[in-house]
Amino acid sequence: MSTGTSLHSSPKQSRKSKKKQLLKQETQRWIPVQTCSHPVTSQSKTVWKVQLPSASSDHEYSSIGTHRFANKVEETVQNHMAYSIQEEGGGANWQLVAEEGAMKVYRREVEENGIVLDPLKATHAVKGVTGHEVCHYFWDTAVRLDWETTVENFHVVEKLSDNAVIVYQTHKTVWPVAQRDVLFLSVIRMIPPRNESEPDTWIVCNISVEHDDVPLTNRCVRAKLNVAMICQTLVSPPEGDKEISRDNISCRVSYVANVNPGGWFPASILRPVAKREYPKFLKRFSSYVQEKTAGKPIVF
Repeated sequence: MSTGTSLHSSPKQSRKSKKKQLLKQETQRWIPVQTCSHPVTSQSKTVWKVQLPSASSDHEYSSIGTHRFANKVEETVQNHMAYSIQEEGGGANWQLVAEEGAMKVYRREVEENGIVLDPLKATHAVKGVTGHEVCHYFWDTAVRLDWETTVENFHVVEKLSDNAVIVYQTHKTVWPVAQRDVLFLSVIRMIPPRNESEPDTWIVCNISVEHDDVPLTNRCVRAKLNVAMICQTLVSPPEGDKEISRDNISCRVSYVANVNPGGWFPASILRPVAKREYPKFLKRFSSYVQEKTAGKPIVF
């Protein structure tokens, strides 16, 4: 595989030859290099955008799927793509509740019938990792307990496809409220770019479902959720013909969580806990992905 082109080479000619090579390589999992594409003017300065070897439309994780929840998944994914990737909390009524470096956490206070349903959104930038890598570790149940500290235990109820599973998990009790459990479909998807100037988008959706093998129990209150981790990879071209490294990449993260606790959970407890725990989760999980990928080939 060839290294990236010089910023001073002919962009038009380079783009054609490189595009042919990338089309042959785009289905490979490990892609450690990039090619320089075209300049884009942003306000008063010109920035060189990198043409990523994007996953093709027939990528195994880009299809809608054929399992019984496929339509529900597709509707959820499209809704998140349309409404969740917004800047500065998504508009009016969002309160900035935590900020640290590139990370910002927003909340919108909502209550129905005395139940706190506050939607939450966070934006973050994680250096040295790709969107694919972040979503992989968020979705992969084999490593969940490595970074998830609020879960007491969990198990996979059913594997629907290579990128979709149904998971049951119980959460640690927050005194004095009853313990919560959740039953949800977890799917990882790649959304191809709409044009060559856009990066691929990776998304993990966790949405509540029902399953005959996991009925309601008197021991826990069943919470409902609709959570999404949406990631895009940003690349700064390396100098000259150097191969791209993790110093040249970062991941733009949008995280949204809509959780219905399913019953009594006083706002005086829930809101301070959420304000404290969501930023801690994002920092802990981001560091975990950076540690797991350090020194390894880059997965786009």
